[in-house]
Amino acid sequence: MATVSAGLFRSSLGRKYLMALSGLFLCLFLVVHVVGNLQLFKDDGGRAFNEYTYFMTHNPLIKTVAYVNYLLILLHIIDGFMLTAANRKARSSRYAIVDQSKSSSWSSRNMAVLGTLIMIFLIIHMRTFWYEMKFGNMPVISYEAGGQEYKDMYIVVKEAFEQLWYSAIYVVCMVALGFHLMHGFQSAFQTLGLNHHKYTPLIKNIGIGVFAILIPALFAAMPLFFLLLK
Repeated sequence: MATVSAGLFRSSLGRKYLMALSGLFLCLFLVVHVVGNLQLFKDDGGRAFNEYTYFMTHNPLIKTVAYVNYLLILLHIIDGFMLTAANRKARSSRYAIVDQSKSSSWSSRNMAVLGTLIMIFLIIHMRTFWYEMKFGNMPVISYEAGGQEYKDMYIVVKEAFEQLWYSAIYVVCMVALGFHLMHGFQSAFQTLGLNHHKYTPLIKNIGIGVFAILIPALFAAMPLFFLLLK
C-alpha cells in the first residue's frame, strides 16, 4: 500500500492531486488567517490582535495545524515547480504550437510566475513576522496590572506596515495572490473530478468572489490602513 501511494505521488497525476489538496487546505488557512488578522482594525491599542496571536501560538491543536500548514506550503511550492517543469517539457516536445491564449485565462498561463511572486513574499513575510515572533527580541505588554503578558506583535506589524516599500510589496503580492487563486481554486476541484453543471458555477463564483477578490482585498487593506489612516 505504501509503495502504491509513493508511486502515485511520483506520477504526474499524483502530483496534480497533491497540488489540488494542498492548495485547498491553504485556501482554508487563508480564511482563518484573514479573520484573525481583522483584529488589527480594532481601535484598542492592539489588545485583540495580541490576544489572538498569543492563542494561535500557545494552543496545542493550533500549533500542530500550523506545522502541517508549513509542510503543505513547502510541498505546494515544490510540486508547483515540478509540474511547471513537466508541462514545459511536454510543450517543447510537441510539433504543433497551440495558441493557449484562446483557450485559457491569463492567470492559468502564468501560475508559475504568480506562485514565484507569492513564494518571495512568503519569505519576506515570514522573516518580518514569524521569525520575530519566535526568535526576535520583541517588546512585551500587559493590559492589566499583574495580568497576562503578551509579545507585542501589534507594534511589529504596525511598524512594518508604516514603511512604504513593505506595504507596496504586500499590496502587489496580494494582487498576485488574487490572480493565483482565481485559477487555482476552481482548478483544484476540477483536478479532483468534482465537476458538475449544478455546482461548478458556484465553485467558480466562490473562487472569484471570495478567494480571488475578497480575501486578497482584506489582506491588502491592512497595510494601507496603517500606512494611510493610523
